[in-house]
Amino acid sequence: MKKWNRILFALLVVVIVFSCKKALIETTGTIELDTTPYNLTYNTLPDPNLPGDNSLTVEKVKLGRMLFYENLLSGDGSMSCASCHNQQNAFSDTARLSTGIDGLLGHRQAMAIVNMAWNDNEFFWDGRAHFLRDQALKPIQDPLEMHETLPNAIAKLEAKGRYRVQFTKAFGNDSITSERMALALEAFMFTLVSNQSKYDRYLTGNATLSESEERGRALFFAEYNPFFPELSGADCAHCHSGSNFENDQYMNNGLDNEAQISDIGRQAVTNSAADKGKFKVPTLRNIALTFPYMHDGRFRTLEEVVEHYNSDIHSSTTLEPQLAYTMPTGLMLNAQDKIDLVNFLKALTDYQFIKNPAFGSPF
Repeated sequence: MKKWNRILFALLVVVIVFSCKKALIETTGTIELDTTPYNLTYNTLPDPNLPGDNSLTVEKVKLGRMLFYENLLSGDGSMSCASCHNQQNAFSDTARLSTGIDGLLGHRQAMAIVNMAWNDNEFFWDGRAHFLRDQALKPIQDPLEMHETLPNAIAKLEAKGRYRVQFTKAFGNDSITSERMALALEAFMFTLVSNQSKYDRYLTGNATLSESEERGRALFFAEYNPFFPELSGADCAHCHSGSNFENDQYMNNGLDNEAQISDIGRQAVTNSAADKGKFKVPTLRNIALTFPYMHDGRFRTLEEVVEHYNSDIHSSTTLEPQLAYTMPTGLMLNAQDKIDLVNFLKALTDYQFIKNPAFGSPF
């Protein structure tokens, strides 16, 4: 009997050792770096300006996607990047100000994450993050948002075998660092490309704009002309230009007069009085889905936004000169003009983007 007990014990030890070795192999042992390139497609958009030190690979993008949706990166495990950047809203937040894990509100409206590879002038409304990888880690550490330390976040990821495996596939070994987290998140966000709106299909001859959308398109791109009102346009393309409908600049768009400016915007980063009240000009792609609007989310509808530019520009020392030029008469848009302009803006919605399973949660 003792002999059989010893045999059974020996077999049990073998099984346990084999299982442990198998688990170890599955988590780290035979996993290797996978440099398979990620195929970034961008249709009517120009070639992106991607960083040379963070090549897009399938496994790095996969890791970034996992991290983007990982609640463990927050202090209480209840919040991820996707909590404030929801795919159904083109990776934005429909709340005027996002609520963090401690019930505190952020200072500004959460910007949409879209076509980041075509962003050439830093990140956040005030541009305080030089690279997208710099931006990626700040919400994790912000007390108003995810309220976690990077060492704690790393420790929680290290305890998960799937992350040791994925860091190895993405970077060559299972060392989990904040630098690698940032690079992976940056890689995933670079893949969030929106280029299949009705307007994109119109440009390639695969869609026809309605009469109202076409009139709105003409108004959008036509310049303001106070001397010939019948020819005057909304001059939107002055700021929202190019294939991504933005100009990589920071501007004061007349939301408040001098005395009312409470958020100094870009000035907080540059320390230049010339930047007071200036904020990043955002893309208009998917704008119908990314309400509320402006850095403080003060406008809930596109109609409110159009009316602001039409008749409610406020003067200040740093007001964009082109907007100041329109103040004596306003844009002179009639009711139908406003409807047409909004309808064109809605034609910038990319429904494939918000439904693409490659951008959704991997969990």
